[in-house]
Amino acid sequence: MSTMDAQDPQQMRERYPHVFDRPLSARLATPAMLVLALAIFIFGLVDLQFSPARMLAGLSQLGWISLLMLPPDPGSSLPVYLKALGETLSIAVLGTTLAAVFALPVSLLAARNIIPSAIFRFPVRRLFDTIRGVDTLIWALVWINVVGLGPFAGVLAIAVSDFGALGKLFSEALESADRKQVEGVRAAGGSALHEVRFGLLPQVLPVIAGQVLYFIESNTRSATIIGIVGAGGIGLQLAEQIRVLEWQKVSFLILMILVAVAAIDWISSKLRFAIIGRRAVA
Repeated sequence: MSTMDAQDPQQMRERYPHVFDRPLSARLATPAMLVLALAIFIFGLVDLQFSPARMLAGLSQLGWISLLMLPPDPGSSLPVYLKALGETLSIAVLGTTLAAVFALPVSLLAARNIIPSAIFRFPVRRLFDTIRGVDTLIWALVWINVVGLGPFAGVLAIAVSDFGALGKLFSEALESADRKQVEGVRAAGGSALHEVRFGLLPQVLPVIAGQVLYFIESNTRSATIIGIVGAGGIGLQLAEQIRVLEWQKVSFLILMILVAVAAIDWISSKLRFAIIGRRAVA
């Protein structure tokens, strides 16, 4: 037994030399990457002037502001806040809907299984990358200067920003679709348009619907942020109350936003299950 134990390591070395006789560069690669990451992290803290003393002072100030927020109180402005919340929800829904309507047909041109030629796909994909590379807040500032202050600029900002993101997601969903249904439509004598209409779209529409519902929920928060820069909605009210230090009204507005996002999440989950059906848990 002792002879076998003595021979086993040698046999293992002969059988797996790449494991036991790794070059020094390969053995040092992981520690070197960890040290480099740590050095970058420390440099970032120093460059951004991170200070524990400032952090503690900020936390005490945050605690004091939290106390001033209690209890949440809208005062006499509740009707105004409800109207602003409805405006924010309208911005999110209309902006996402416009983005989805325009992104779906364009995404067909970016899908590899629909447009095989990279020459035609490349500019469409780069268009999506360029548009979604600019944040919604930046688009809001652009459209405010183009069409003026108000919710219309917010709708356009969300629509343009989500056009790039949804276009990319839709094209990836189309590329992951099963080819068997497309081949069945082709075998039945269908044209290329029929293959897309009856072979691809029925497979990906539940996925697309789920993505659109998620973006509506996410854009409710985005519509609040862009409202702060003048795109209307509850974000404008929130910025104004923070500016005048009305912390009880600020906390009430935050609660309204949280309730709205939770309600949209609950509704969107019900709609997703209605579209795709409930899956049995194994």
